[in-house]
Amino acid sequence: MKTTREKLDELKRMKERASLGGGAERIAAQHKKGKLTARERLDLLLDPGTFQELDMFVTHRSTDFGLDEQRVLGDGVVTGYGKVEGRLIYVFSQDFTVFGGSLSEAHAEKICKVMDLAMKNGAPVVGLNDSGGARIQEGVVSLGAYADIFLRNTLASGVIPQISAIMGPCAGGAVYSPAITDFIFMVEGTSHMFVTGPNVLKTVTHEDVTFDELGGATIHNATSGVAHFAMPTEIDCLRQIRKLLSYLPANNMEDAPVEPSDDPITRADESLDSIIPDNPNRPYDMKDALRAIVDRDSFFEVQEQFARNIIIAFARLNGRSVGLIAQQPNVLAGVLDINSSDKAARFVRFCDCFNIPIVTFVDVPGFLPGVAQEHGGIIRHGAKLLFAYCEATVPKVTVITRKAYGGAYDVMSSKHVRGDINYAWPTAEIAVMGVDGAVNIIFKDQIAHADDPAARHAELVTDYQEKFANPFIAAARGFVDEVIEPRHTREKLIVALDMLKNKRDSNPPKKHGNLPL
Repeated sequence: MKTTREKLDELKRMKERASLGGGAERIAAQHKKGKLTARERLDLLLDPGTFQELDMFVTHRSTDFGLDEQRVLGDGVVTGYGKVEGRLIYVFSQDFTVFGGSLSEAHAEKICKVMDLAMKNGAPVVGLNDSGGARIQEGVVSLGAYADIFLRNTLASGVIPQISAIMGPCAGGAVYSPAITDFIFMVEGTSHMFVTGPNVLKTVTHEDVTFDELGGATIHNATSGVAHFAMPTEIDCLRQIRKLLSYLPANNMEDAPVEPSDDPITRADESLDSIIPDNPNRPYDMKDALRAIVDRDSFFEVQEQFARNIIIAFARLNGRSVGLIAQQPNVLAGVLDINSSDKAARFVRFCDCFNIPIVTFVDVPGFLPGVAQEHGGIIRHGAKLLFAYCEATVPKVTVITRKAYGGAYDVMSSKHVRGDINYAWPTAEIAVMGVDGAVNIIFKDQIAHADDPAARHAELVTDYQEKFANPFIAAARGFVDEVIEPRHTREKLIVALDMLKNKRDSNPPKKHGNLPL
């Protein structure tokens, strides 16, 4: 019989063996690729000394294809819980040095266990993905194991924040777990996501692409919109995840943490009074306005590279988290199109899930016209954003800075879709369409039969501008609660959100709505 000392020594040896994963040689190969190991990543993600590992000694149960002679403690994934800035989170980190991080039944059971614990205890889950996919030797068992994870991702959606980091390959069915989660981070040069890899594409469709061209960080951040953040290194990626978590509540029953702020509530920025050009067709950078209004250094943009005609971001106002949605006049004049509608709609729904107030800045000339947009379903995609705003019950405050034309005015958190407080700057233009277009339609015959059509057109444009290219018609009807000086926007927003902090609103009882997907 072993003595207590011998048993303790055996435990120590097993822990040391488990911590080596696939062994020193494979760890060196991982480093050579510019990648960290599963445990090194967790060390950077979590507060020092807080990680509590679960299931360190789990191994697979397969016997086919020689697997019975290849059992590695942990089975290719490190799971457990720890803290970020003192707040509880659950984690799993796939270990590419063990069977290429491939997912077995036991591997998936470890992930499911921490997800179940996260749901029971109301804390976020962060998954660090670095896997070759399903473990082929296990066949349908590994496929079923993926589905077990997908189901948990779905049930957890809107209950706890879920964040995925792609730290290496993520292919085939493996991509659908991150796709269901709330935010996806990728690392430039080493992250890849695709349903079907380059080799299969070359055989089946005769398309010849590299891993990066097919599913690299740039592609999924700028072109497909699958991912939300692209970071130059794994260290940057893990730091950015920590920062994102600081804006989020632990679960859907809590409010986001409030950070102390020394930025005065009444701080007025005079540059805002002149940020809107006199020429209504000239662009400006909406990010300059946003940064001038929110707490200093709190602007945290999401999906920066995708659908850049709309901005989505987290920020703080007097220390409280808010979600910002704003047109970007610098890109496509801030028009709403298919991609920007999708991008904003999902962000609105995320904020609504997790009790984060929504602040909307409007400068929208309408929906993007064109055959490609119509055939691509701009009606359906634009309806997603409309649906999201209508459904949202969190505090919603809107600021119209310049153009608010047509149906896009309605969509962008107008009073008619339960906007709580709606402000307008004096430069706001709220109308069915732009001045020139409206005049050409309404007064088509007058202009055509005038002695001087150009002069008559100019006269009618001036008249129309005075009547409609201002916020006061809307204010007279109560569609705008107040016309404010731009420099005082920060104070107005903070005061309004403070007034709305105990807001109670609800939707009719139902299983769920039928979002126009």
